[in-house]
Amino acid sequence: MNRTGGLPTNPLRDPADRRLPRVPAPCALVIFGVSGDLAHKKLLPAVYDLASRGLLPPGFVVLGFARRDWTDADFEAAARDAIQEHARTPWQEEVWARLAGNLKFVPGSFDDDDAFDRLSQTLDDLRESHGILGNAAFYLSVPPTQFPVVLKQMERTGMADNEASGGWRRVVVEKPFGHDVQSSRELNELVDHVFTPEDVFRIDHYLGKETVQNLLALRFANTLFDPVWNSNYVDSVQITMAEDVGIGSRAAFYDATGAARDVLQNHLLQLLALTAMEEPVSFSADAIRAEKLKILTAVGIPEGDQRDLYAVRGQYEQGWLAGQRAKGYLEEEGVPPDSTTETYVAVRLLVQTRRWGGVPFYVRTGKRLPRRVTEIAVVFKKAPHLPFAETDTESLGNNQLVIRVQPDEGITLKFGSKVPGSAMEVRDVAMDFLYGAAFTESSPEAYERLVLDVMLGDSTLFPHAEEVDASWRIIDPLEEYWAGHKPHKYRAGEWGPKAADDMVAVDGRHWRRP
Repeated sequence: MNRTGGLPTNPLRDPADRRLPRVPAPCALVIFGVSGDLAHKKLLPAVYDLASRGLLPPGFVVLGFARRDWTDADFEAAARDAIQEHARTPWQEEVWARLAGNLKFVPGSFDDDDAFDRLSQTLDDLRESHGILGNAAFYLSVPPTQFPVVLKQMERTGMADNEASGGWRRVVVEKPFGHDVQSSRELNELVDHVFTPEDVFRIDHYLGKETVQNLLALRFANTLFDPVWNSNYVDSVQITMAEDVGIGSRAAFYDATGAARDVLQNHLLQLLALTAMEEPVSFSADAIRAEKLKILTAVGIPEGDQRDLYAVRGQYEQGWLAGQRAKGYLEEEGVPPDSTTETYVAVRLLVQTRRWGGVPFYVRTGKRLPRRVTEIAVVFKKAPHLPFAETDTESLGNNQLVIRVQPDEGITLKFGSKVPGSAMEVRDVAMDFLYGAAFTESSPEAYERLVLDVMLGDSTLFPHAEEVDASWRIIDPLEEYWAGHKPHKYRAGEWGPKAADDMVAVDGRHWRRP
């Protein structure tokens, strides 16, 4: 092994050719809360997958920080277990051997000054031992309540200072970014004070999913869709994120957060913005952010009496899911028996622009629903005149373009076709594009792409502070309204409360069954 750790990397490439993989400069990835679930299931496996694909630089180091009495060897063993259990690329001993020699651990709590002093010193030592030259990305894989504590410790030690470090220093902040617009602004002010604003990466892992990125390619690389991507032809848009699981061991976090803050404020509003945005002048981070921000600031929420009809939240009760009895939310361990926290949200939003005037965006998310699926369904208007007998088109619905984000990534186009036979019968059929079938190379996992982008300094897939602020200005009025209302009940294994079905039925529509 050489002085820089000898991690595999790609041959020298033309940095101007963006079709080829880019490899970051030598750096350290500091993971606060490295003993937690996120690091175990996502971050450490993503690092291994990057190493396996040859996308990590020579001299790369993972520096873990947690309240565990671990040595470097203990951390190495924990990382090995996490990678073997959750990595997407095949296990290779030679890749692991090179990566394992670049795993370091610093024990301590977030209020421990001595521990942060040791962490700072360890980073300084890596300049000589691994040739890192001061480059480091700090991943805050910690509860949101701990963000200010960690940030202030980093300010105290000077670890966030680009000039003092002699390289770049970046920070990755997990969602939710605050719990309302005021707390979000306070956190933004703090993080922008400790780090320079361009070095702050607010992560939304949904934006790292290949299908979400392909939405931009679908819209702007093809002339087929743009002429009909507007209110002249689109009847409505449905965005669904359904989960078949409950809250697991996240009761403390989830009961204080709820579905609207946990999912709607970030994942789903970002999907809405990407679906509705205008074409950016380029695919730069600033150009894409500008168009997304225009949409988020144009979103109209239900007001007054309309909120009773168009803003629904629910909470799952005991039911059946996949043939097994599923407990209700109030029966989950750690949930107060009188909790009114929602596990389901459905809301009708309007994007008040010329392109989308009058087109409702129905957005929903929920836990303990029949299946796990995330999709964007663009539902088109029916043809203004059908030269068929009514009986010929009884089975014909609206044309639909469905972008499936997970689990079966791909696109479905639903349209009418004649049924073979002597009679004229028109029925819906589907044309499917599947990533797994169309490309021989598997899609990278979202965290794999996003961790790499942080080290490259590419913020295209990371929401800006203004986007976060605009999203909270949509959510806060809904939260204030819901605070005085108990959530509707729905049984585990159902597609949400009846009130959500009534919400779209008022407009003469129905939810698409994923």
